[in-house]
Amino acid sequence: MIIALDATPLTEPTGGVARYTWELARSLAQLYPGDQYWLLSDQTFAIPLDRPSNLHSGARPTSAIDRRWWLWGLRHEMDRRGAQLFHGTDFSVPYVPLNKPAVMTIHDLSPWIDAPWNHASGRVKWRTPQMLRLGLAKTVITPTQAVRSAVIERFELRPDQVVAVPLAAREIFHPVATEPEVPYFLFVGTLEARKNVARLIDAWRPLHTQYGIELWLVGREREGYELPNEVPGLRYLGNIDDAELPELYSGATAFVYPSLYEGFGLPVLEAMQCGCPVVTSLDPAISEVTAGAALQVDALDLNSLTQALCNMLTDPSRRQEHRAAGLERASHFRWSETARLTREVYAAACERP
Repeated sequence: MIIALDATPLTEPTGGVARYTWELARSLAQLYPGDQYWLLSDQTFAIPLDRPSNLHSGARPTSAIDRRWWLWGLRHEMDRRGAQLFHGTDFSVPYVPLNKPAVMTIHDLSPWIDAPWNHASGRVKWRTPQMLRLGLAKTVITPTQAVRSAVIERFELRPDQVVAVPLAAREIFHPVATEPEVPYFLFVGTLEARKNVARLIDAWRPLHTQYGIELWLVGREREGYELPNEVPGLRYLGNIDDAELPELYSGATAFVYPSLYEGFGLPVLEAMQCGCPVVTSLDPAISEVTAGAALQVDALDLNSLTQALCNMLTDPSRRQEHRAAGLERASHFRWSETARLTREVYAAACERP
């Protein structure tokens, strides 16, 4: 098969969708060397030079008509490459029928959640339902069964149109022997209201006062979101390379992720794969991923969050219990399995009339 994937998420240096797009494309190419995979976008993006030989990047559009990418340019580029199927890795497929199947990944339903913590996502909110209504995507992929059920209900799709394919953590995430200079809780993710970072800071403050434990935050700040300034014991590390994360995860007293809504919660899986105990929310998707391996609390209950952090900090046996449970649970997720299940979706979409 010759498959085209939307590479637009790769124009961002970090983020869960970018990681999904690259890891999926790389794993597909490795697992199916007889296929050809093309990463296509009208924007500049970079992919590693050591990619599999059957994973290619397409050219940016040059003509005026091809710059209308989602209308004509993508279709023409797919024709040039002989692509038999398009996978929209980020809520989108071409605006006009391709005369060949298209698959769309819907990572979560955050664009359609009316909540004060939700950031603007107007284009996706309007565009994606129209594409589904017009049948432009033959199959929808979601990262969890929780999102699959919500997508079927929200967009009134048939159950056979939506397939849950779990994500995975990269192989570089594994336990690392390290001795941190000070004890710390760790958060990794986009710093925004949806991740509940402000409440996390409030829950951690009394523990810093009593025990001296620090809170380290890793990730980019969402536009319009501001962290508090000069809080003793609070370290903002910004964006860091993935290669540095295993040591940070492994050295943390606990990884804390009190997110208010997730489609999967990839940092939680990365932490578990590094043997880091996890404190997280009761979000349905996260619950599906952790399957009892994490300490979960009501993310809106400040006292419960503080108590959970305190329990993890002061009880070594509990930390060890969650460390072992997390490592066992994380062993069930592999990008090769994500690629295999996704390739089955491609084959089924091509066979469907």
